[in-house]
This record gives sequence, C-alpha cells and structure tokens, in this order.
Amino acid sequence: MALKNHAEGRTRSWVQIFIVFGLCCFFYILGAWQRSGFGKGDSIALEITKHGADCNIIPSLNFETHHAGDVGNAVESEKLESFKPCPPRYVDYTPCQDQKRAMTFPRDSMIYRERHCPREEEKLHCLVPAPKGYVTPFPWPKSRDYVPYANAPYKALTVEKAIQNWIQYEGNVFRFPGGGTQFPQGADKYIDQLADVIPITNGTVRTALDTGCGVASWGAYLWSRNVLTMSFAPRDSHEAQVQFALERGVPAVIGVLGTIKMPYPSRAFDMAHCSRCLIPWGANDGKYLKEVDRVLRPGGYWILSGPPINWRNNYKAWQRPKEDLEEEQQKIEDAAKLLCWEKKHEKGEIAIWQKRVNDESCRSRQDDSRVNFCKAGDANDVWYKKMDECITPYPDVSIPDEVAGGELKPFPERLYAVPPRIASGSVPGVSVEAYQEDNNVWKKHVSAYKKINSLIDSGRYRNILDMNAGLGGFAAALHSPKLWVMNVMPTIAEKDTLGVIYERGLIGIYHDWCEAFSTYPRTYDLIHANGLFSLYKDKCNIEDILLEMDRILRPEGAVIFRDEVDVLIKVKKITAGMRWDTKMVDHEDGPLVPEKVLVAVKQYWTVGGNTTSAQ
Repeated sequence: MALKNHAEGRTRSWVQIFIVFGLCCFFYILGAWQRSGFGKGDSIALEITKHGADCNIIPSLNFETHHAGDVGNAVESEKLESFKPCPPRYVDYTPCQDQKRAMTFPRDSMIYRERHCPREEEKLHCLVPAPKGYVTPFPWPKSRDYVPYANAPYKALTVEKAIQNWIQYEGNVFRFPGGGTQFPQGADKYIDQLADVIPITNGTVRTALDTGCGVASWGAYLWSRNVLTMSFAPRDSHEAQVQFALERGVPAVIGVLGTIKMPYPSRAFDMAHCSRCLIPWGANDGKYLKEVDRVLRPGGYWILSGPPINWRNNYKAWQRPKEDLEEEQQKIEDAAKLLCWEKKHEKGEIAIWQKRVNDESCRSRQDDSRVNFCKAGDANDVWYKKMDECITPYPDVSIPDEVAGGELKPFPERLYAVPPRIASGSVPGVSVEAYQEDNNVWKKHVSAYKKINSLIDSGRYRNILDMNAGLGGFAAALHSPKLWVMNVMPTIAEKDTLGVIYERGLIGIYHDWCEAFSTYPRTYDLIHANGLFSLYKDKCNIEDILLEMDRILRPEGAVIFRDEVDVLIKVKKITAGMRWDTKMVDHEDGPLVPEKVLVAVKQYWTVGGNTTSAQ
C-alpha cells in the first residue's frame, strides 16, 4: 500500500510538472500567433522563432489547488451557464454613456454627456463582440501613428478634421500625423513651445490632464518625454475620438466637464491642458477652473490654447464678436486671479498659468468677499458629487516657501520615494514601513506573474488595468516605456490611496465596479484584479463584474486574478461560460497559502462567431 501511494504521489508530481510546462508554453505560443495589423505575425513571434521559448519549470509554483477541494470537480458538478454574444449593434457599447439613453437627459451643462448607467433590468447579460476583421493593435510606438481600420471603422473624422491633420485614412489603416486643431504642424512642435515655459523634460512634470482630448495626440507625444497623460472627451462628440486614442495605446477615458466632479483626487496632476476643448471656462464664476484647481498640484501649470486667447487677431476667423471674446477672456483672467494662479506666458494663441505653491502667496484673497472656500476634508469625495463653486483650500504649511502638501521628487525617483501623503500620515493606517513593504510584496508578485506569462513586459500588452490598485505597487513594479497602467481606486475601498498613486507619478481614477467603466469595448490588453471579488462580496453581482471585464478586454487579452481560493473557484466557474481559457496556480510562496492566482485568456472571436478555441 505504501509503495502504491508513493507511486501515485510521483504520478501526481509529474502531472503537475507537465501542467506547469504546458501553461508556460501556452502563453509563448499565444504571443507568437497574436493577430496584428495586415494579418501578419508580430515581432514576438520572430523573437520566439530565433531564440526559442524558455519554458523552464518553476519549482515554487504548483497548479494543484490545496484548499476547498478539487477545482475541476467543483466546476463540473453543476451545469455551467454559457453566455451568448450580444447582437452586432452592441459592438461599441458603452453602458453608462449610451447615446440613446443620453438623449433623454437635459443638455444644460452637458448633463446628457455625463454618466447615466442602465438600471438592473436594463443590463445586458451577453458578451460584447469584436467587429468582424478585428486585429491586435500594432505594438508601441507604431500604434501611436497607425490604427487598423477594422478595429474602429469610422471615417467621419477624416473628413471633418481633414485640414487639421488629426487623422487620415490610408488603405486598411488610419494614420495619425500628430496634428490637432491648435497644432496643425504637429504635437511635437506644439509641445516644444510649451517646454520653453514649463519644465517638461527634467521629471518635474510627470502627470498631465488633457480635457476634451480629441484623438489624444498631445498625450501620445508627451509619452516620449516621460510625461503620462490622462486624456478624456465625451462619448462621440466627434465620432470615436476616445476609441481612437485607446487603439493608439494612449491613456484615455470617456468623460466630460459638466455638473459632476472629475473622478480624480485633489493635487493629482502636474499639468492640465485645454486645446480648443470648447469648455466655457469663464462661465458660472469660473466653476470649471475651480475644479481644475482642485486636481492641480501646488506649483502645477494650466495651459489654454485657442479661443479666446489672442482674440484681437482671431475674432474674424473664429466668426465671433470681439466684444464676446474679450469678455470671455476677462472672466478667465478674473477667475485665475481668485485662484491665485500666476500668468507665466501668453503668445499667439497659447496662454499658461502656474498655480502658487501655497496659500501664503495668496494672502490678498483672504479678505476678498468673492472667495468661498470649500470645507476641509471633502476634496477627494467626488463620486457622483456635484461640482463645487468653492475653492479647494491648500494644505497648511509652516514656512513661506514650503510646497503645500509636500514637494515631489522628479520622475523617475518619484516612483519609489515615500509619497508626501504617507510621510505626513495623511493616509490612516499606512506608515512609511507599510508602504515600503507593499512595494517589496508587489515586486515579488510581478516577478511571479512574469514567470507565468513572459509576454507581460515584452510589449505585447500596452494598455493595462489594475482594478483594485491599493498603493500602486503593481503599476510601479511593471513600470516600462512599453506600457501604461490605469490604476482604479474602488469607491468602496477601505482606504483612499489614489492621491498616493499620483504622487508616485502614476495615473488612476475612482470607480465603483458595480457599474460599467467609462471606456469603449476592447480597451485593455491585460487586466489585474487583486482581492476585487472579496471586496465586492455581497455588494453586487459577481457575474456583472466579469461581463464588464470581458467587455473592456481585447480578444486574446489576459487577466490575472489574485484572491482567496473559494472566491476564485466561483470566478472560474462563471468564466467557463465566457469563452475564456483559465488556469489556477498557487501563490508564489507555496500551496499552503490560501490566496491563489487565476490566470485567464480571452478567446478570439468576432461578430459572426469565429473563434480560435473549441467551445
């Protein structure tokens, strides 16, 4: 009997080894045969052909589940629900920015362009298909300039913006020359003009906000200068503009300055920008400028190009009365003065202001009856909250030249320096030591991820989503010029650490995963969900969250779940009906750790149902 048990144990060990080997090779082969533009294999395939796949067995990983029974039996014991494809008309469905629903809301203050999510009974319980002919986007930096036509087959912008050099249609691709309404000679030359005033190249400016971003060429070209830009624009104000930005591999979300606060923390961005974004900055006593002031860090810059700047020379070309333009600019100047912004530059159609570093520089406004300060402590309470008509106060300082809230290191030193919000004790329960330990943990986790899926830092995954970002350790450990990470702070998280993430030189957004994300289908190449389903247990339907993940994940994109094994068994059961291939692996510290990792790959299929894998 002992010999029999020993033999069975050896057999199980060999089975485990072959599973490990098979999963490793699976991800290599997956990368080698990704669909890319023009139907050609991408560069990853060439590298594998040259060097061969290094599918080394990783002793610390064990794919057999050691807690709560056998995963395979748990899944097979019940009938699985199989989710059907949504009708083809939903190929670009954005649930909370649906065009038909939007038109039922008031147009005042852009209310109809804000988030309006479907009621529970209106939610789709189907899989959003990719358009016929969909291909994997080109790798960066080629994707900055070229997008396959099949992925976003909309030509309206090529006509509407033809003379402004936004986008051109060439055969089976769109080409993006880098132009814009305010920079027809190209974004690079435009950024050079800004860099004469703003320290863009030395790491002082790392995070930027682009309001009304168009196809996000400003953010796309800032990336080569190590500036990470959060771009946003309304859903289809111009056809597919945010979708084009995401297909190019540029960070962007669907959003608008209307009546609701922007979903970003206070003191987040080093620079904010509006290039003919059509936002009425001077209206309502400068309400929108006050919101920009809230998210702009002390010492940060605000750039306005286009109307009404230089109205004296342009009012005829803009076909607007010069009196109206003069009044509009005066309102902006008055609002900027109340905000204590210093005008640093105005030349041509570009004006640049700088926010003061603290309130000591703004003593004159303390006695101004027009100044209404917001209540302390509310600056990050933004989810579905009405935009304030008050001014967000600076954090207190002890000396006249101190940067309110703490001075930030230049990037990339900023990435692992202790963020001021942690150093000052502003995040309850997160000490300097806890922050440093979190970084060490995520370096270890990401190292293990790369052993499971060596494509992670190959350039195959450009757009990455972290659904429960914590202190940003996952994104920091992944940092590379080949990729960017959208760090999501769930609105129900115990600690609000999104401000810490921005202080590290990363970007992110507040969101409640009981609702759809403000983005197009097929936005992300890789999704990371750490403890997400434990966090949302009994808060909303796990199935709805997984279907939303499927909507925003590209065909043949990957997902990494990290959670308690009981939770992952439920997730695995649901994904079995979603055209995902999954595999459970142990925590990198061994099989006795209850936390496990579930890796998944979304199968390739499009309108009409063709797929790469058996159903």
